Amino acid sequence: MRISNLAMGLTPSPTRKLFDMAAKYNDTVDFTLGDPDIKTPIEIRNAACKAIMDGKTRYSANAGLIELRRAISASVLRRNGVFYDPETEIVATIGAMEALYASLLCLLNSGDEVILLEPYWINYRHMVTMCGGVPVIVSAKENNGGFAVSADDVEAAVTDKTRVIVINSPNNPSGVVYDKEFMGRIAETSKKYNITVITDEVYRRLLYDGVEYSSILDFEGMKENTVLIYSFSKEFAMTGWRIGYAAAPKELAQSITRLQENIVACAPLMSQHALVEALNDEGFDSKEIVDEFTARRQCVIEQMEGMPLLKMNPPQGTFYAFIDITDTGLDGEAFAYKLLEEEHVAVVPGGAYGDSCKNYIRIAFTLEIPRIIEGFGRIRRFVERISKGE
Repeated sequence: MRISNLAMGLTPSPTRKLFDMAAKYNDTVDFTLGDPDIKTPIEIRNAACKAIMDGKTRYSANAGLIELRRAISASVLRRNGVFYDPETEIVATIGAMEALYASLLCLLNSGDEVILLEPYWINYRHMVTMCGGVPVIVSAKENNGGFAVSADDVEAAVTDKTRVIVINSPNNPSGVVYDKEFMGRIAETSKKYNITVITDEVYRRLLYDGVEYSSILDFEGMKENTVLIYSFSKEFAMTGWRIGYAAAPKELAQSITRLQENIVACAPLMSQHALVEALNDEGFDSKEIVDEFTARRQCVIEQMEGMPLLKMNPPQGTFYAFIDITDTGLDGEAFAYKLLEEEHVAVVPGGAYGDSCKNYIRIAFTLEIPRIIEGFGRIRRFVERISKGE
């Protein structure tokens, strides 16, 4: 059997590789996956169970239940201040991943370029390649221990082959939230060169310390040039439910719907019905989940205090900590594998997110606080040995 060059060219992400390796040990503290251990809110679980018991287990329209699309439209209007027609401009998808991939498939021809900003989620790069596109990486510059991408560098990366700029804010893995000035510059570049912006806002609900959020959709005329990607995996702890959406201008949304018909038919119906109940319930929100991650973030900050050799800027959003390990003398990959072998703690090497991140590791604080404390205790023990030259 001959396997295609495309399939052979794909390799497991370092995240998944470390996750799989961690399974060898029965006492691993696993900080790899962005998969919260928090239970989906009971209201959503009850609504899904009711849908199943009522026999609502068949196909929906390819774009999703119209009731769900109306609820999503209302949610986007409240959150982004932009109206999307639920009949023609919203597609319920199997998580944000399918929404992203389908959007790229609809926008790219072979050789078209997609601008990605470091640090970037590794799947972006793979998806672009799978669509026949060419990833163009705009490198990040260190800024007081964090990362900053220059809007001038983004514009300088534009060529006559550029079709898409992908923005992820709050950013996975850095936790950085792009400010209004930066977003405004990207909006200007998009309109100047007629480039589509894919805005991945899946972590938007997870903001800390009163950080003000700015979306590319805040700027005049950007709805026509934007694809809004969202998932309920993070906000409602629904990773396994596989439900998200793409909101886009009519022509693109209908193209995504046609792709969906030929790939997956529709998003899981029980997940769709559950979300209809949650989004239409004015008294329901994700505050408890946000509060829990706020407490976990504070725990990480406290655990990092006085930590030898490691530095961290507290994340402005997401549930990730991006930690600078330069002073250990190890790069992220060597650090991650050695830490797993010696202390049974699994983290992701920063090089997975771009060349400028090789001296970083990413930690997902998706575990309960006692496990976070246990994991950081092992990390402290590990770096103390390094600091002593052991």
